[in-house]
Amino acid sequence: MKQIIIIGGGAAGFFAASNLDETKYKITILEQNSDVLQKVKISGGGRCNVTHACFDPRELVQFYPRGNKELLSVFTKFQPGDTMDWFEQRNVPLKIENDNRVFPESNSSQTIINTFLHEIQQKNVEVKTKCSVKEIEKSGEKYIVKTSLGDFEADFIIYTTGSSPKSLKMIENLGHKIIDLVPSLFTFNIKDDLLKDLAGTSFEMAETSIPKLKTEESGPLLITHWGLSGPAILKISAWEAINLAKVKYNFEIEVNFISKSIDDAEELFLNFKQSNPKKTIGQSKIFDITNRFWQRILEVSKVDLNKQVAQISGKEMQTILENLCKKKFNVTGKSTFKDEFVTAGGVDLKEINFKNLSSKILPNFYVAGEVLNIDAVTGGFNFQACWSEAWLIAQDLNNIN
Repeated sequence: MKQIIIIGGGAAGFFAASNLDETKYKITILEQNSDVLQKVKISGGGRCNVTHACFDPRELVQFYPRGNKELLSVFTKFQPGDTMDWFEQRNVPLKIENDNRVFPESNSSQTIINTFLHEIQQKNVEVKTKCSVKEIEKSGEKYIVKTSLGDFEADFIIYTTGSSPKSLKMIENLGHKIIDLVPSLFTFNIKDDLLKDLAGTSFEMAETSIPKLKTEESGPLLITHWGLSGPAILKISAWEAINLAKVKYNFEIEVNFISKSIDDAEELFLNFKQSNPKKTIGQSKIFDITNRFWQRILEVSKVDLNKQVAQISGKEMQTILENLCKKKFNVTGKSTFKDEFVTAGGVDLKEINFKNLSSKILPNFYVAGEVLNIDAVTGGFNFQACWSEAWLIAQDLNNIN
C-alpha cells in the first residue's frame, strides 16, 4: 500500500486526510505541537469561522490580496457551498450570520475539531503529535522524512505546515522559491488624544485611507487600547501588507468616522442647528456615534460642550467636521489581530500547479494552506482556501491508478 505523509496537522492537512481514499493509501499526519488543529480551535473567538457565504468564485477571489488569480480555478471546483455541504453531510449544522460569515450552530470550534477527528479515525489515519520534521530527503522514487520520532518513508507528501520560517526553509532546501514573509491582517498602533480611553468604541461604517499609498477601504471600525482595528483597518492591512512592511509601519492614515462627505455632514449639522438652536452642543445627537466619542470630538476641536448649538461658529463647525470626516492619524506600529496570525509570503505560486496543488519542482509532492503565498482578509476566507486546496489534492490522489 502506498504511503502518504501529511506534514502539518492544521486545517489543510486534516481536510486532505478526511477526503483521501483510505483503501488505497496508508495515511500519516505529522504535527510538531502537542495538539492538532490549533488555529481551528481559536478561530472566530473560539466559534470557528468555517467559511464565508460567497458562492460565486469570481466574487470570492476579490477577498484574497495574494492568490486571487490562482484560486479562481480552484474555487470553480470546490467553493463555500461545497464546504457547507461537506460539514452538513457529517451532521454539523452551520449558520450564516448577518455579515455572511459561516459558523457551526453549536458556536463551538470543538464541533469542527471533533468532526475531523472522527473522520480520520474512521479512515485509520495515524496522527503523530510532538513530531518535529527535521529534513525531507528524496530517495529514488520515495521521500524520507526525518523527524524527532525517527524516519518515515513516503510515496507522496502533502505539505501543509503553515507559514513558520522553519517549514519554509525546509521546502526551500528542496528547491522551491520562497517569497519573503510579512504580516498581513494587523491592527494599527496610534497614540492620539481623540482615541485616548475610548477602547471598545465602535463605528458601524467608517472609511480609511492611506494617502501615500493611494488606497482606501471601508467597513466597521473599532477603537482599541493601542489604536484602531476592525474590518476597515484589517482590510487595508491585508491589501497593503507588503507596502506597509516597507515603510516599517510608520505612516499617516485618514479616517472618516461617519462615512459621509464634509458637505453632507455640514448639511446635517445645519439642519440640526436650525431645528434645535437652544440645545447644548455636548448633548446633541447629530451623527450616529456614541456620546463619549462626540464629546471627545468637541474637546479636541476646542468647543465648549455647554455652548448652545445656535452659538457654534462656522469655524468651530468646520473643525468638528474635519475631525469627524478627515481626521489624520500617525500610525507608529502594528499589533497582531487576535491570535489568528496571518502572513503574506510563502511558496512562490508560479511553482504550483493549481489544477491539483502539486509542486512543479518536486514529483508526488503537494502543497496547501498558509505555506503558500496566499492570504485573505478576515471572514472565513483563509480557511476556505485551505479546504478547497486540500480537496483538490485528495481528488487528485484518489484518481491515481
